Amino acid sequence: KKKLLEELGENRLPYLTPADADFHQLWKTKYSKLIFRKSDTIPEELHQMVQESFLTLREHNCFFQDLVRIKGKDFLTPVSRILIGKPGCTYKYLNTRLFTVPWPTESYDIKYCSPQIHDACKALMRLNDYLHIETVKALQEQNLFENKEIKDTAVIDRKQNFATSHTEQGSVSEDQSSLCVPEDDRNLKNRTSYNLTLLNYMDPLQMLYLKQEPYFAMGSMAVSWHHDENLVERSAVAVYSYSCEDSAVQESNEQELKGRDPAVWHVGLKVAWDIETPGLAVPLHQGDIYLMLDDLNMTHQHCVLAGLSPRFSSTHRVADSSRGTLEYILEQCELALQNLQTDSDSMALSLKSLEAAVVKQAEEIHNEVEFEWLRQFWFQGKRYLKCTDWWLKPMAKLEEFWRKLEIMGSIAEHCSVAAAVRAEPQ
Repeated sequence: KKKLLEELGENRLPYLTPADADFHQLWKTKYSKLIFRKSDTIPEELHQMVQESFLTLREHNCFFQDLVRIKGKDFLTPVSRILIGKPGCTYKYLNTRLFTVPWPTESYDIKYCSPQIHDACKALMRLNDYLHIETVKALQEQNLFENKEIKDTAVIDRKQNFATSHTEQGSVSEDQSSLCVPEDDRNLKNRTSYNLTLLNYMDPLQMLYLKQEPYFAMGSMAVSWHHDENLVERSAVAVYSYSCEDSAVQESNEQELKGRDPAVWHVGLKVAWDIETPGLAVPLHQGDIYLMLDDLNMTHQHCVLAGLSPRFSSTHRVADSSRGTLEYILEQCELALQNLQTDSDSMALSLKSLEAAVVKQAEEIHNEVEFEWLRQFWFQGKRYLKCTDWWLKPMAKLEEFWRKLEIMGSIAEHCSVAAAVRAEPQ
């Protein structure tokens, strides 16, 4: 990146906004998997519920800056956040694990610190359901559009190659049809069933310093260029944006403003590792929604460009739950503890097996419980006690498992030392 900036000097890469003539053509050709929904297309009742929930969580001081690690150094994020989602889910980014404040879910006993926080979590669960439906629709529409384009291309190719042999025509048809296979419903559901939302809040006027966007000179950034981490492959991301716009700062007074309006929040997009394709800066107003579909999060990067007013966002994701749920880590503990046994007479503890692979697996699980769960929770996760105490019982259970795993490690070490002594020549 440093080398690129040195080469660019003052000649920054170009980027387009809706005011530019080629904006929509560029969006269609290079950013077609970014879907935008204006606020007036969304039910007013949902707007009111969600925006009230943002304000409620802010009033209860439920937004926190995260301490993250980047290139071996620790930083406080300029944006304050809170994670809300399915009970027992976690989300990890930049080596920091966040623990969900659970939204109201049947069969779970969830006690909130106030009825207002309960209502806020319920509203965000409603928004999650709405965004799931909208994302499925958008993907289905996109698949239909792409299939139509493929069929139209096939028809044109057949007309152009009318003189070719019947065998060759058949092979072309087979190649085209292989691209038109409809997406499996289960796969579509897996990639759109958001299991949590990461809420963000920032007031730019309260920040002493914001990093400037380096490649296109787009202005101040609230969030730097990145791909969202820890997601199911090719899963969608849906974002609801709520900037507390004030008429005094909503639009710039400059008549001939070049580039994006610095008073208005924008989402910036660029093709990853591409220095030829212009970037996009799309303005975000109260209640606007955008969807990043399919592999857009992998092939492109995005950033958030700060306006002048405070802004909330709710970013809904399909977090990879293979190693990030309470259910997973409890199962891992139970798996390791299968190797621990208690003598029925003396009540002494011992290991059923001293095989290296079995002992190593238990030690890895021991470390995972300590460093990925207990330390992460008691360092940052306990802040969420302002919302609910739901995680305290699971953490107490994990601590109990950790103590047993600690004993297993001591037994294995003792047995190893004893075996080494016996092996020494007398």
